Amino acid sequence: MEAMGSMGAEGLRAMQAPLKEKYKSTPEAALVTLRAQSRLADGIACRLETGKALVEAGLHPATGGPGTQACSGDMLLEALVACAGVTLRAVSTALAIPLRDATVTAEGLLDFRGTLGVSKEAPVGFKQINVTFTLDTDATEEQLATLLKLTERYCVVFQTLKTPPTMNVTRTTSA
Repeated sequence: MEAMGSMGAEGLRAMQAPLKEKYKSTPEAALVTLRAQSRLADGIACRLETGKALVEAGLHPATGGPGTQACSGDMLLEALVACAGVTLRAVSTALAIPLRDATVTAEGLLDFRGTLGVSKEAPVGFKQINVTFTLDTDATEEQLATLLKLTERYCVVFQTLKTPPTMNVTRTTSA
């Protein structure tokens, strides 16, 4: 956790200040479209570029998958803990709350009867997601409460899952 810890609150503020000013004066500049794309692979799988590596995703073993490919449910939880961890570090840095170490764990409960169409009463998707922060710090209880409140508030993935966005599905046909 020390990689960004060396930056400090002033460095973080200096790095973000011009962006904050730009977004205040030109709100449309803050609108950025992130994009992900996958392509079908052999078997019941697809490949996607993560920006850093190529990942092959497939069925979870609970739905008949081999267990050798990434599961999209795992990837969702991984995105959540990655975002929460980066946000935690940014908030702790901005508030000068020292963290010697921190672990963010997300556990999601799935009922695969819904995914497999076995039960119409069982939801398709996570029924519950629990996020746990394990912190090695001398911070006060008040500092920790503020740290977690702001981490939750500014974590993009957490907030997206908590308050789902409008979703649209379209289809095109390639030539």
